[in-house]
Amino acid sequence: MRPLTVSDLNPAILKVQYAVRGELAIKAEELREKLQTDSHGLPFKKVISSNIGNPQQKGLDQPYLTFTRQVAALMEYPPLAELVKGKWPQDVLDRAKELQEEIGSIGAYSHSKGVPLIRKHVAQFIQERDGYPSDPEDIFLTAGASAGVSLILNVLITPNVTGVLIPIPQYPLYTATLAQYSGVALPYHLSEPEGWSTSLDEIQSALAKAEKEGVKPRALVVINPGNPTGAILDKSTMQNLVKLCEEHSLVLLADEVYQANLHRPDTHPFHSFKQVVREMKSPIPLFSFHSISKGVKGECGRRGGYFECTNISDEVRALLYKMASVSLCPPLSGQIGVDCLVRPPRPNDPSYPLWKRETDTIHDALRQRTQLMAQRLNALPGVSCVDSPGALYLYPKLELPDKAVEEARKLGKQPDELYALQLLEETGICVVPGSGFGQKDGEHHYRLTCLCPGVEEYVSALENFHLKFLEKYGGL
Repeated sequence: MRPLTVSDLNPAILKVQYAVRGELAIKAEELREKLQTDSHGLPFKKVISSNIGNPQQKGLDQPYLTFTRQVAALMEYPPLAELVKGKWPQDVLDRAKELQEEIGSIGAYSHSKGVPLIRKHVAQFIQERDGYPSDPEDIFLTAGASAGVSLILNVLITPNVTGVLIPIPQYPLYTATLAQYSGVALPYHLSEPEGWSTSLDEIQSALAKAEKEGVKPRALVVINPGNPTGAILDKSTMQNLVKLCEEHSLVLLADEVYQANLHRPDTHPFHSFKQVVREMKSPIPLFSFHSISKGVKGECGRRGGYFECTNISDEVRALLYKMASVSLCPPLSGQIGVDCLVRPPRPNDPSYPLWKRETDTIHDALRQRTQLMAQRLNALPGVSCVDSPGALYLYPKLELPDKAVEEARKLGKQPDELYALQLLEETGICVVPGSGFGQKDGEHHYRLTCLCPGVEEYVSALENFHLKFLEKYGGL
């Protein structure tokens, strides 16, 4: 019998690249295992996973929110309610009872779009946030926002014909998913000197290039707040993007999973595209994505999220339901997480004081780490870093010595990849090179999270490595 080989597989799969789980992450796991041996000989005591927004990962250890975990525990094992009665807050017991009466056992499949009651609660959350009605029938619960993005791109793409406008730098989910479904990525560059702002001229240029190449643009992806940049769109820019979608008949995909990660909300507030579209009375088709993995919840492993359809016809929505039903349903544990996301404790609820204290602590830690890290990175020679007003990351720019660029070329690697590999090998800090997110020719970046505790020690290691790297390659 002939064995299965790579040549037997779908050729589109070979084009899929996902930098945040790529070579650096694989090597980090190898080093983590090596550290378990007595004679590891490594110059560090632990591997710090700064490559991915995974807040509760071992080593980052962002605390979970008590309210979410208590509700989840009662849903997993309903008899627990009798044991904790009088010990756990009554609103936790009431929430679990309400969900149990609707769902029954979480070991059973739910509706393919998600539990109807939870979709109703999502719609109420959106309406309270935006001031415009939301219909539960327009809500699809998903296994994290990524599953929703994948579903929408799958139904939008005609292989090798359909183009999707994506920001550069971008979260690699989009290029990976486009490669999987043989869509055409149409990159538009964000403006780093202007705080990673979105340029309509860049998008217009990308549209003109697509037309010349015979590609049919069908959708515009906007990540707000940005990943990896943390940039937050102002309402004027959002309005102009909506007008552009109207002009070119584009579907708008609004990735809004970091909407709660606002470090300077007074000067950089979040506005949803749903709100802007409704204010403008725009007819553009809009898909808006949210998740329990980010914000202050950080419940990545539960795989919970949703997307909302705006200005989507019943016929198209029915086809989306058909495709969603192929996967039967999103995980029930994730759906329960979504319910806790969109219905947190209110000020008069027994759980509220603890919930408020926990969420404030996480917000403050993220804000302080981001500001400190940006300040210290900007003080280094050959480094410039936009002080991110949102999300969980910084994306510093590197001016690398010519000798480092040449060595990377000889090794068949990108210069920022060489930098990131040596950073990992010498400090145990795992970051993602900017080449995995996209950048202009000749530029070098890396993305690191602002999730690491012990930030003083962490930043000092980054500083010391960078200075040694420049000395090694003649940059000082």
